Amino acid sequence: MTGPIEPQPVESPRVGRGGGIWGPQYVWVTVGSVALVFLAAIQSLAVTTVMPVVSADLDGASLYAVAFAGTLATSVIGMVAVGAWCDRGGVVVPLTSAIAVFVIGLVVSGLAPTMAVLVAARLLQGLGTGGAIVALYVVVARAYPAEVHGRVFAAFSAAWVVPSLIGPFLAGAVAEYLHWRWVFLGIAILTVASYLLVVLRLHGLPLHTDDPATDRVAPRLVLAVAVAAGALLLSLAGSLGPWAWAAVAASVLIIGFASRPLLPPRTLRSGRGLPSVVLMRGLIAGALFGAEIYVPYLLIDGYGFSPTWAGLGLTAAALAWAAASDVQGRFGDRMGNARITLIGTALLFSAVAIAAVTASAHLPAAVLIVGWTFAGAGMGLMYPRLTVLTLAYSTPQNQGFNSAALSISDSIGAATTIAAMGLVFTALAGTDAGFPAVFVLAALLSLLALIPGLRMGHAHESAPVHRGAP
Repeated sequence: MTGPIEPQPVESPRVGRGGGIWGPQYVWVTVGSVALVFLAAIQSLAVTTVMPVVSADLDGASLYAVAFAGTLATSVIGMVAVGAWCDRGGVVVPLTSAIAVFVIGLVVSGLAPTMAVLVAARLLQGLGTGGAIVALYVVVARAYPAEVHGRVFAAFSAAWVVPSLIGPFLAGAVAEYLHWRWVFLGIAILTVASYLLVVLRLHGLPLHTDDPATDRVAPRLVLAVAVAAGALLLSLAGSLGPWAWAAVAASVLIIGFASRPLLPPRTLRSGRGLPSVVLMRGLIAGALFGAEIYVPYLLIDGYGFSPTWAGLGLTAAALAWAAASDVQGRFGDRMGNARITLIGTALLFSAVAIAAVTASAHLPAAVLIVGWTFAGAGMGLMYPRLTVLTLAYSTPQNQGFNSAALSISDSIGAATTIAAMGLVFTALAGTDAGFPAVFVLAALLSLLALIPGLRMGHAHESAPVHRGAP
């Protein structure tokens, strides 16, 4: 896809009798897809919980950060590769390949004799995760009718709630009573089972495009590798001492130059329609995920919470995210994209502003925990809506490219913001300004997201909803 995207409804089958995403025609695809998202969430939270144990067991403290950053970096490559693959025909083979790479990465992680091997396996997990996310988006675009896309993505968002509740505790229990290796190996087994639920039903659905894309893929893959390298360099910048800011500048230039062809034209200039949808995703991802890693940190460092209780302090936000996603899935068309943008960014800004005030004025921890719930509610409204809009602006020839672009923007936004906040936080170490500073940066990003948010327009994401309609 090289030119601007003409807003068109996504062609997909209509819901038949007993329809809906849990109807007989779609139920097992829905169950399997939601299960895969659920396991991706479990994996993310579980690895965060057990990685200190892994690092100590494998004597790999020097590679601790890379074990996280590498996964994020290589996910960009997986997104581009699978997105292009889907645009050239079906989705079953690309999805199968992505899941296979993800499972191989999990198995190698579970059997890793050294930290270096584990980090290499985490790179495979990133490739598989990025590809699987894009493939699942294309499955939604081609297997479900457009009017239920919002409910599918609300279900995907809700699939993160239970992992937020039990993920850290369950991973800690497995590591304590069995072994940390079973955290990786157990997820691998469950992923294979969930994949089978999806793939056995996909063979009966029309998932091929009659007019496949023909543009060249190799240049985009080279650019994806450059973006991944830049993101990885960003994650390492803090360890480069006086060269840290130079490394950040170089990384930002690399990412900015290499990412432009991977995103819709005019994305970095907030062009109307799809470009603004993709840009907004990166901005709110940066604001939320950049700030969120400091919430449990503040609870532990400033209020003496244990790691388990600090993680559970985010539970209310996860529940609010799921509830708001359900509201968006049911009433998003009536609310409209502009209203969702205004409400969602206001909630996100309120959350990070409350966090900044709490950190600077040393307010009770309950203020931070309750305030952070607003962030979950705001993201629950906006996140699935942006995915629905992306598919609505797409045609069968560019669903893979656009889905990949949305996820790439997500990853780049989070990676660059986390790196910048980390440098600011480190520079202010030993003062009381570190935590407020990172939350202020997140607040500025949430306000900046209003610019593309109010330029997204509508893309026939559903049938028209008349005033007063049930």
